[in-house]
Amino acid sequence: MKRRPSNSKPLLHRLRQHIDAVDARLLHLLTQRAALALHVRRIKKREGWKLLDPVREQAILRRMITANSGPLTPQAVRAIYRTILTQMRRLEQRAS
Repeated sequence: MKRRPSNSKPLLHRLRQHIDAVDARLLHLLTQRAALALHVRRIKKREGWKLLDPVREQAILRRMITANSGPLTPQAVRAIYRTILTQMRRLEQRAS
């Protein structure tokens, strides 16, 4: 059986370019989030407030899971945001 020529390669290339662009935007947004987290940390430290707020972190997780419309599972969203929050905490600790 002879295979027909496929238009899939150009489509795959365009889709991967789009994914690369989304990845660049995600990195930019994560960098912005990190800068904001450091600013919040400076305020908390200046005011003598606790740096870690587990209630807020749980609220963030719940909000993101609720906002998720798929195709990511709630467990995937939770894992992604737990990683983000963990890395933000590490960044704040290094800034001490």
